[in-house]
Amino acid sequence: MRLCHCFFIAGVLLTLSLKAQNKQILYDFNEIPQSLSVNPGVESDFKWYAGVPMLSGISGYAGSNAISVNDIFANDGIDINIKFRERALDVLTPKDELSTTIQMEYLSGGFRSENPNIFYSFGGYLEFDNIGYWPQDYAYLLFDGNADQLGRRYDLGDLKVRGSLVNVFHFGINKRIDRNLTVGARGKLYSAIADYSSSTNNGHLSNVEGQNNLIATNLNADLLLRTSGLRSLRDANNDDALGNEIISRALFGGDLGLGVDLGFTYHLSERTTLTGSLLDIGFIYHSGDSKSYNLKGNTSVEGIEIDVLENFASLDRDFWQELVDEIEDVVPFETDTKGYVSFRPTKLYASIRNDFGEPVGNGGSQNCDCTAGSSGGELRTTYRNSFGGQLYMINRPRGPQMALTGFYTRRIGNALAFKGTYTVDKFSKTNIGLGMNLQAGPVNFYVMADNLLSYNNIAATNYASFQLGLNIISWGRK
Repeated sequence: MRLCHCFFIAGVLLTLSLKAQNKQILYDFNEIPQSLSVNPGVESDFKWYAGVPMLSGISGYAGSNAISVNDIFANDGIDINIKFRERALDVLTPKDELSTTIQMEYLSGGFRSENPNIFYSFGGYLEFDNIGYWPQDYAYLLFDGNADQLGRRYDLGDLKVRGSLVNVFHFGINKRIDRNLTVGARGKLYSAIADYSSSTNNGHLSNVEGQNNLIATNLNADLLLRTSGLRSLRDANNDDALGNEIISRALFGGDLGLGVDLGFTYHLSERTTLTGSLLDIGFIYHSGDSKSYNLKGNTSVEGIEIDVLENFASLDRDFWQELVDEIEDVVPFETDTKGYVSFRPTKLYASIRNDFGEPVGNGGSQNCDCTAGSSGGELRTTYRNSFGGQLYMINRPRGPQMALTGFYTRRIGNALAFKGTYTVDKFSKTNIGLGMNLQAGPVNFYVMADNLLSYNNIAATNYASFQLGLNIISWGRK
């Protein structure tokens, strides 16, 4: 049992090690081409750009909202099972989110149309998205059992998990409507490599006083797990062909789906700007390698009941198996291969920004037009300083997850820009981030890091992240 505890702890901490992907530093950082990925309606002044393959967009996120690695693995002389009970089992609730989103961009580019007001972008990326919630009553069942829990009702609905590994191809159009408004849309083609979902579970398990035995166990279950692609990957792994199978499913050999991103930028005044975007409004139809597992029914069991006088001649029979068969008759475990539809985790961004200070790109040594909005009189002037607020929301099984961000951007000439952020969400109340964008001729390099106050002890932090990328940019709208 102790070994089971250790495996459970390790599995939970691996899930806790990553956090949902909020790109608050990248959002509205218009000098960076990848800002199109979080708002297809940003203002841009690129003639064309090309991301360096596999290096144009790399990001990693780590965090949890109620526990850190150091809480469990600190060398403090306390038994790990005691620490896990005191700092996780008795603290976390089913509302505590354990989530992961990782993206790796392998293709990125864009070019301006003959109409200078229209800009096209395209690319591809791999995305792993996982969302789960702390399975509180399942954890108590594993650690304590239910033998001495008379009258306690264990909620089987605590189990909610959903995840996918998807390859995404996209093509977008960004159009400047007039001096105040720029809009954008991006179509997406999803090719799912793997998918799993168990987020509609209901039921309970409880012990009550029995009639023929001391305890009767009541089970009311409606559990469903849907999967797609997992069997193909398992079989390919057994045949030492896992890499080929992943590539095949990523290149339209998996389950297919469609999606769209929408965004806009609108100037309320010369120096005040409103932006917004809605990402991943889409779905995937899983049919090629789908398999569902269902457990549904009701029963009340008082354990193995043996009447020695009546069963004296057959005491050698398998009473345990008979009990199992009886339960399976009334609470059947079934599988099927029917197709199903999954919806992508839709994200919303919005911001309001105020610009101030001197214009960038005018006068003196600043003789190039390489910041968004600096191309003559076609777009509005870009200023040295900006500040404002941002909102981020993502759709999750137990309701939206939200974050609020305040930011300040400082531009130093046309070559260097910094963006500082302060973000409040369920994972951290002291999240300070910093991003830097460097433009060295046609070469664009950016790097961003979050929750900087925690970097002196990463193991004890609840959240940390980084992003970096490398692009080649040609400036000008004509």
